[in-house]
This record gives sequence, C-alpha cells and structure tokens, in this order.
Amino acid sequence: MFNIFNRKKENNKLFYHTDVHCHILPGVDHGSKSVEQSLAMLQAQLNMGIDRVICTSHVTAGTFENTPQSLGDAYQVLKQAVADANLPVELHYSAEYRLDEYFQQERAAEHLIPMPGNYLLLENSFQQELLGLDELFFELRIKRYHIMMAHPERYSYYSRRRQRYEELHRRGVKFQVNILSLAGYFGEGARSNALWLLKNDLVDMLGSDMHDLDHAQVIQDYINSKEWRKKIAPALENRLLNDTLK
Repeated sequence: MFNIFNRKKENNKLFYHTDVHCHILPGVDHGSKSVEQSLAMLQAQLNMGIDRVICTSHVTAGTFENTPQSLGDAYQVLKQAVADANLPVELHYSAEYRLDEYFQQERAAEHLIPMPGNYLLLENSFQQELLGLDELFFELRIKRYHIMMAHPERYSYYSRRRQRYEELHRRGVKFQVNILSLAGYFGEGARSNALWLLKNDLVDMLGSDMHDLDHAQVIQDYINSKEWRKKIAPALENRLLNDTLK
C-alpha cells in the first residue's frame, strides 16, 4: 500500500532556466576550486531547474585580476568536462567586474567580456558608491553595453537613500538580486533591501551568486519554502529577464 510517510520531500525548481551570476569556473576566484567541484555545482543547478549557466568569475584589483585569457582557459576546461560528463547544461562565460582601477584598465584595453545580450555584470564598492558612477554608466551605454548591477541589495549605503535605486533604474540600470539575499544569507539588511526592491518592481534578474555547494543548499532550501512559493515566485514569474539574454 502507498505509504505517504515514506515519501521523500520533493525539491522545488526555479521557474526560469538561466543563472546570470555564479562562480563555477574552476580555480580563478574564491568560487569553485576544481573541475570536480564545478561539476557538482552544475548538477545542483540542474536539480533546481537551471540548464543555462553564465559563469561570472570575479575580476577585482589586487585579488582576482582575471583576463579574457585566464577566464577563457578555465571555461574551455569546464566545457570539455561538462561534455565528458554528459551534463545537459549550456555554458557561457563573462565576469563580475568590480568597479575599481583594474576594471578601468581592462575597459581601456577593450578586454571586457560581456554576457549574452551585451550585458556587463558590475559590482559596486561595498563601502560607498563609486564617484562618477552615472558618468561611467553613460560611457558604457555609448559603447552599446547594457548595465546589470550585481546584488544592489547588498550595498548598505543604499538602505539610507532608497530613492537612488529608483533613479538608477530609471536611467536603464538593470538590477540582479541574489536568491541568497532573499533567504537571509547576507543578513537582515540585504534581505530587507531585496524585499523592498521586489515590492517596488525593481528586480530584473535573479542570480545564485553560488560559490560552493553550501550556497546551493541554502538556495534549494529557500525555494522549497512557503515564502518563495507563495510570495516571491508569483511576484517575479512574469518579470524576470534571465531567459531573455540572447
């Protein structure tokens, strides 16, 4: 006889299929440390319904001064490993660019690697907004790049002037919010900002920002939660641009 007490709880899946922010390329930042770890992280993505992954490794002055060569080499290694493992996932690579002096150097050298749709994933400082941010974004738009701000909810200085979110968004900046933030992983401040952005229709993309399998578990637990199923997913289901990046 069918026994409901022996039935395992099923994992819910995301309603979109493209992750626009993760650290799955092996050995290039403080994300995946090996090809084996990368494959396990990709399997976790597949389990959550993600079958198109844009790898966005850090490009940061002094710590992760990655180049198109270093990221391209890691991407080719992972792409071959995915093919050998027969994982049904479509891979792309770009970067998460910290807005610092190294970004300006790479920009001047025309070394930027946009993601599909010619988007650049840009990370602001966690201490204060970059001076001249509006001018920089204008110059990038002149070059036909689209701006995607990485996890704006994590910049605590915007908590005190949330009208700045609205101003940036009106100027064409797209906001990529982390599921980890919604889950409370980065603290109540980031979660509060993320929920405010959601309430005000300012969330354009979601990202895993996955660095390891612990992050994958937090995300899976959250999308199994009642809050995600009843509140978050219905509010975002017809809004997100993740799957439109071509």
